[in-house]
Amino acid sequence: MTTFYAFIILLGVLVTIHEFGHFIAARSVGVRVERFSVGVPPRLFSITSIDGGFLLNIFFFKIVNGKIKWQPILSKTIEKKNRAGSNTEYVIALLPLGGYVKMAGMIDESMDTIIEHKNDEFQSKSLMQKIWILSAGVLMNTLLALFVFSLLGFYNGIPQTKDVPIVFKLQENMPAKNAGVLPGDQILEINSENIETWESMTKIIHSKPNTLLSFKIQRGIEILDLEIKTSEYAVPGKGIIDTIGIIGIAPEVYFEDISFTNSLVLGIKQTISSFGLIIYSLQMLGSGAASISDLGGPIMIAQLAGQTAEAGITPFLTFMALLSVNLAFLNILPIPGLDGGHIFIHLIEAVLRRPLEIKTRIVIQQIGMALLLMLMVTVIMQDITRLFN
Repeated sequence: MTTFYAFIILLGVLVTIHEFGHFIAARSVGVRVERFSVGVPPRLFSITSIDGGFLLNIFFFKIVNGKIKWQPILSKTIEKKNRAGSNTEYVIALLPLGGYVKMAGMIDESMDTIIEHKNDEFQSKSLMQKIWILSAGVLMNTLLALFVFSLLGFYNGIPQTKDVPIVFKLQENMPAKNAGVLPGDQILEINSENIETWESMTKIIHSKPNTLLSFKIQRGIEILDLEIKTSEYAVPGKGIIDTIGIIGIAPEVYFEDISFTNSLVLGIKQTISSFGLIIYSLQMLGSGAASISDLGGPIMIAQLAGQTAEAGITPFLTFMALLSVNLAFLNILPIPGLDGGHIFIHLIEAVLRRPLEIKTRIVIQQIGMALLLMLMVTVIMQDITRLFN
C-alpha cells in the first residue's frame, strides 16, 4: 500500500503543479478557463464556479433508459450570495495519470474546433502571451524542483564525507559483508599498497571489477588479512557505460549547516545538473551506449516512489524533484501534443504570418498523440517485462 499511496501523492503533486502553472498564466492574461482537471476522465468529483456560489457534482455509474452510464449521482448547489462565478469547472478525475486545463478558444488534445475569437479566448492573445501560457507548466515544474532541492539543502545541510578509510556501513549480500568485514574496520592496505584516505581506496577498488584483492584490515588491536573479490557496477561516463569494481562499503557522512542563500544556490545547481543528466542520458541513447529497454514508465515510477517513501522523506522528495525536472524537460520538447509542440506550432504561424488551418492543426495533434501513445505503450511493456524478470 505504501507504493500505491506514494505513487498517487507523487503524481498528484507533479500534475497539479504543472496544470496550475497553465491555469494561473491563462488567468493572468485574461483567458477564460473552462476546466481545470487533476487526473484524466472519467470525472469523479467536480466543483463549478457559478454566479451565487458553487455547483458540486459527484459522478458514478447510473442507469439511464436501461443503460449504465457514468453520470452525476449527486448534485448540490453551495450558495454564496453576490458572488460572480467564472464558470470554471474544477475536477478530480478517476485516473491519476495526468491532468489538463481546458481553455476557451484553444485547439488541443480535446480537438475542440469552436473558436469565436472573443477577447477571453486563447487564440485572441498575442504570441508572447500564448508562449507564456504554454510554457508556464514547465516553469512551475522547474520551480518545484528548485524549491524541493533548496528546502532539502537547508533542512539537511551539505553532505560531507569523512575521508578516512574506515568502514561505516556495509551493503547486504555484497563482497565485503560476505567476507566478514565489520563496521569500524580500517583498511590499511590493498594488494600491499598503503591506504591513507577513502578516496585513494575507492580508486583502487573501482579500477578492478571482478578481481580478487588482498586487504589488510585493522579491527581494534587486531590486524586481519582478507581476500575479497570485487563485484561490478555499471556507471555512465563520457558517452559510454563504464564498469567499475565495488565491494559494498560506505564511509561516514555528516552534514554541515548552510544558510538560506546557499541552499537556494545549491537548489539551482542541482536543478541544472538534473537537466544535464537527462540530456546526457539522451546522448547515450543516441550513441547506443544505452537502449530503449533502460527507459521506465508508470510501473517503474510507482516502484521507485514506494521504495523512496519507505526510505524516508528526503529520498522521496529528492525523487519527486528529479521526476519534476523530467516532466518539465519532456513537456518542452517540440512534439505535437506536448507544451513544446504547441509552442512550436505558434512559432511556425508567426513565421508564416498566418494561422494554420484548423484541419491541419488537428492532423498534427493526432500524429503527436499517436507518437506519445506509442511511446507510452513501449515503456509500459518494458515495465511489465522488467517486473516479471
